[in-house]
Amino acid sequence: MSQVGNILRLSFRDYIHEWRMSGCFVFALAAVLAPMMILFGLKFGIVSSMIYELVENPVNREIRPIGSGRYDQQWIDGYRDRDDVEFIIPKTRTLAASIQLRSDTAKRIISTELMATAEGDPLLRNLSNTPQNLFQIILSQGAAKKLNLVRGNQVDASLARQFRGKRERVHLSLKVIDIADASVTSRSIAFVHLDLLLATEYFKDGRSVPGLGWSGNSVNEVSRKYPSFRMYARSIYDVENLVQSLEDQGVRVKAKAAEIATVQSIERNLTIIFWIVACVGATGFAFSLGASLWANVDRKKKELSILRLLGFNTSRIVLFPVMQSLYTAALGWLLAVLVYLSFEQIINRLLAPRLNLNQTLCYLISDHFFWAFGLTVVTAIFAAIIGGMRAAEIEPSDGLRDI
Repeated sequence: MSQVGNILRLSFRDYIHEWRMSGCFVFALAAVLAPMMILFGLKFGIVSSMIYELVENPVNREIRPIGSGRYDQQWIDGYRDRDDVEFIIPKTRTLAASIQLRSDTAKRIISTELMATAEGDPLLRNLSNTPQNLFQIILSQGAAKKLNLVRGNQVDASLARQFRGKRERVHLSLKVIDIADASVTSRSIAFVHLDLLLATEYFKDGRSVPGLGWSGNSVNEVSRKYPSFRMYARSIYDVENLVQSLEDQGVRVKAKAAEIATVQSIERNLTIIFWIVACVGATGFAFSLGASLWANVDRKKKELSILRLLGFNTSRIVLFPVMQSLYTAALGWLLAVLVYLSFEQIINRLLAPRLNLNQTLCYLISDHFFWAFGLTVVTAIFAAIIGGMRAAEIEPSDGLRDI
């Protein structure tokens, strides 16, 4: 064990003593590693930003049915229970999903589209409230501005129909429990409980809604069928499978699969390019460092042979170039990280604004730095094998010839 400690101490002192040559090795490694880290930072930053925008915007995960169908509650629940579905809720007929809203703070009456919502709705993920009954409503930003309403206000909702030769209109007082962000939609939309959406359709179809006191023909539905639905995949990577599953059932749908596939293709291609450059650079540096260590061992042949004479065996002598290679790997990696961090700030603060991009162009997470260190150490060990092979050939008698 003392031999190992002595070799570690001697290799370190020799490394420090020849600081000029050691510094050249460190700068050479940093010159190879830093550009690769910058390249990977650009790849990771740009692609991650593109994927983040796809994921954060729920519209990109929405799967919209084309045309009208017949979907019962069992079918809806079946997809709601799937791991790749984040949210699904039925929709009624488009012509029936509208209501007239009027407020005391605005003179105009606006016709507003109704959209059923529930807990977990991706469109309303930034809101803490969702309608819990027929008398609560969430307005889009556009509708709220037109009616001059804020959270907590009451709004008068009315519906009209032609029933049994007479025109009828009913009113309903709804409480605005929240206002959706402007990014959700630019249309005038009212997010409501599914029961209110169904009640609206029943009323316009001439059927009664006893819970609200609306008269009409009795409702006799054994199994309710919905003409459409609103569905969101859990991630952009689930969209393709969901589209395929729905199409296998004969449901025609529309999704942004092409945009998602483009981003995934860019990610794959940039990854391939990066690894090609990384492998070429790492191989070139490994052979360069290995050749330098080989020459260094030849230059110190006399000193190393004397160590053999003092009783150090071959495996301990081989540690000499191996440890010096690891010193170079650690210092070169540290210098490369400092260079990368400097250029990361320059790229993100100067280049991104000039390109009119509101995103981070270049960044790495902590795991990437550790992976870079691990790969650097592996490359250094590979290079040390070359020098170690030469060190293993040194015999004790080699030093005696030079005395």
